Amino acid sequence: MSSASLESEFYESTCSLIETIVRNVVNNAILRDLGVAAGLIRMHFHDYFVRGCDASILLDSTSSNTVEKDSIVNNPSLRQKAFELIDEAKANIETAYPQTVSCANILAFAARDSTCSIGGISYDVPAG
Repeated sequence: MSSASLESEFYESTCSLIETIVRNVVNNAILRDLGVAAGLIRMHFHDYFVRGCDASILLDSTSSNTVEKDSIVNNPSLRQKAFELIDEAKANIETAYPQTVSCANILAFAARDSTCSIGGISYDVPAG
């Protein structure tokens, strides 16, 4: 049986700019709409609480399956701009580091960075 562990600075040696890329996308979005900070924090809470930090909150529904973001308890209260921000960060990261960084990690970094950008605390985000 193998076990995986999360580590702060997990991507430091393989793709050191990912946290900077996410931070820049978050800060630019918050300059345009301060409310996106709360949207990211809420999105991360739902992803962490409901499914265990797997980015399942980002999945799209199909004709046979309604996913979390489209459920009656989450839609329309989750902010579309927060989803768009994660998509933008993911696209920027994919350009620099293809198929390397998980959406769950991006969401966790974005929630942390949104907290910082509105005057809250900063904290290490274990990734992996």
